[in-house]
Amino acid sequence: MKFSHVALLLAAAALPLAVSAADLRVTVSDGPAAPATLYLAIFDTAEALASDKALSSQKVEMRDGTAQLVFTDLPVGRYVIKSFADENGNSKLDKNIVGLPIERYGFSNDARGRMGPPTFDAAAVQVDADMSITFRLR
Repeated sequence: MKFSHVALLLAAAALPLAVSAADLRVTVSDGPAAPATLYLAIFDTAEALASDKALSSQKVEMRDGTAQLVFTDLPVGRYVIKSFADENGNSKLDKNIVGLPIERYGFSNDARGRMGPPTFDAAAVQVDADMSITFRLR
């Protein structure tokens, strides 16, 4: 086999490795004006979202209602991000007596559900390469 053929085969074999992981940069807006902690979780399946079993989670301080962070080395696939701004510092999403959130929350794609959280398909973003998304808290 010629050297050029070997080099081509090696280059082709390395190609899937080059696109197998990506960084997802996330910007969240419309948070509280006062400083708050933003909690984010990323899910890779509908089942994981339904059972609240996050692939990864992060928290970051919101400043002037905005926060940015990066989920790194994600395999190519579909993901949902859910988040909430902890406005009172108790590390949880507070709800009223009927179970509706009283702190700001949001999902990727600005997805909204009916009588509950949005479906995985409504909130999912396809990650094929490094990319950035933005969504709002409600």
